Amino acid sequence: MAGYPYPQLKPPNFRWHRPEDTHEPKVNEWIQTLEPDGSEIDWDQIDVCLLGVPLSRSSISASAASENPDAIRRAWKYFTTYNLDVDVDLTELRVVDLGDVRQHVTDISVCHTNIKEAMLSMQKYHPQVFPLSIGGDHSITAQLVKGWKEAHPEERIGILQLDTHFDLRDLSDNGPSNGTPIRNLIESGTILGADVYNIGLHGFFNAKSLKEYADKMGVHYTTLRKARRMGVENAVEQALAELEQKVDTIYLTVDMDVLDIGIAPGAPASAPGGMRTDELFEAVYVAGQNEKVKAMDLVCLDPFKDAGEATVKAGVHVMLSFLSGLVMRYKQN
Repeated sequence: MAGYPYPQLKPPNFRWHRPEDTHEPKVNEWIQTLEPDGSEIDWDQIDVCLLGVPLSRSSISASAASENPDAIRRAWKYFTTYNLDVDVDLTELRVVDLGDVRQHVTDISVCHTNIKEAMLSMQKYHPQVFPLSIGGDHSITAQLVKGWKEAHPEERIGILQLDTHFDLRDLSDNGPSNGTPIRNLIESGTILGADVYNIGLHGFFNAKSLKEYADKMGVHYTTLRKARRMGVENAVEQALAELEQKVDTIYLTVDMDVLDIGIAPGAPASAPGGMRTDELFEAVYVAGQNEKVKAMDLVCLDPFKDAGEATVKAGVHVMLSFLSGLVMRYKQN
């Protein structure tokens, strides 16, 4: 397709070019960028497209998660494409950074519409390419899933959510905020409550009324305490096994506040007692291998609150761990 295909997007601010003599590239040298005229991309050869969603005005608490897509891009240079833990080289995948969804200065509803339309466009023009979105606050998930549903109205969509919170707050009180995306999707009829599997909730960070709403809607949730007793990897595998029997597409959403606050100071709502990074890396690696996981997002990371880029680097590692699983998936097929 001639020209830049997505009017909702602006090209990425960072353009990296791999030196021709580099046989072992860093991540920033491996990920391609889409030129403004859409040239030099053979979409039939592309496996994954990255989408920045720089929105945080819809966050309940003050957050600069809008700055995260570019922070993630800047941190890529610290990582190679080789994953020693599982002996996987990500250069087996071809990945393109599409840039960022255009945001309105004041109107959140326009921002949300642009996000939904961006996902719809990606599925319209390049349905064979895996979309991986980098937020932004958690409100973006509802819009991305709605965009997928509009592109695939016949599909039943399930959610695998790694999160400290239910994200089931009442929209009449909170509007389409980062505390409401799952309720938004349920009440809009986009998904069924019984097709939501949330792993990682813990402690004193969810109101009892939200737990009661989850029970009423049939939401499946596994506290971090229970997941650790099972093994986080086993908890994820069990959730995926149950979901894949019911749905056509599994959407993976990773809220970085699922990590412990001592590990992830850049996640505004992270709390004591959260996941360790190794648990989260393993969780997304497992999810990446499941053929019904067809889209993913990474949300709620504020680089302005981070310390030594600890959380941003963890976010990059989450993305690369998931892609490692995707490489294994493609090898198995």
